[in-house]
Amino acid sequence: LKESMVATIRHEFTEAVSAYEEKPREQYLMDFPAQVALTGTQVWWVLEVGIAFGRLEEGYENAMKEYNKKQIAQLNTLINLLLGKMSKGDRQKIMTVCTIDVHSRDVVARLVQQKIDSGQAFLWLSQLRHRWDEALNHCFVNICDAEFKYSYEYLGNTARLVITPLTDRCYITLTQSLHLTMSGAPAGPAGTGKTETTKDLGRALGIMVYV
Repeated sequence: LKESMVATIRHEFTEAVSAYEEKPREQYLMDFPAQVALTGTQVWWVLEVGIAFGRLEEGYENAMKEYNKKQIAQLNTLINLLLGKMSKGDRQKIMTVCTIDVHSRDVVARLVQQKIDSGQAFLWLSQLRHRWDEALNHCFVNICDAEFKYSYEYLGNTARLVITPLTDRCYITLTQSLHLTMSGAPAGPAGTGKTETTKDLGRALGIMVYV
């Protein structure tokens, strides 16, 4: 059962990554299941930021600013979609994509603000970056110098946390400890989001976390 689940989700991923450029983004989000559509948009976000860095290196100074404007336009399109009539499932899906998109927009805005022109800057490397490997037909998640293979576990149409600077720091710390084959345990007062952050990191890596 687990093998067929992984094979199905991986097959959907293969189709979703290649279909992203063929249709408008909002149409794309409606055509694929929530988990696949969300990860597909994250893979393409990393690709598009990579393209913007490439253009910056070629001497095109406004590449990242223009991409940031494009992101804001994409967000506004999704917000207008949410104002209309939608089914409960579709609304949840678009809201989740919006949550991740807001973080993506903020990251690019910080890249612009700090005048970063290289893909090797820590601000960019410290983000969870999804990439699709055409040769291996697999999705990988990179953060700093750690790399994880996406686990393709079925997550369903779930909400995602708003990503704050503290969430980013938790992600870096936990992924570095996993990278060094160690474990991690967030500590702090009750109700501050330790468990939720860990579950959300699991979702980003395609792992269902039950607590």
